[in-house]
Amino acid sequence: MGVAKLDARTGRVRSFTQMLTERQGERLPQRLEAVRQDDLPSLHVLAPGVDRDRDAVIAGPALPWNSSVVEGHVNGIKMFKRQMFVGRASLYWKIWVYFR
Repeated sequence: MGVAKLDARTGRVRSFTQMLTERQGERLPQRLEAVRQDDLPSLHVLAPGVDRDRDAVIAGPALPWNSSVVEGHVNGIKMFKRQMFVGRASLYWKIWVYFR
């Protein structure tokens, strides 16, 4: 892969990132068309998946609602479960070492 292709891929990824951070979902069709026109097979895989759920992808950055709070709670629950498992595993290890 040449430097030119790497630069082109970097530019496309940055443009998608900018579109998402600036909440410009309405620009998605133009960005996808530009990706299809490029000679970048690794990004061609992205376009059909986004097309399948185009309305949601466009609405995601444009709408003010998000699931950050829910994701934070789920993350906390998973961390709590991991701590419980580690605590239980260390207890089993201590018992095994003690009665060995």
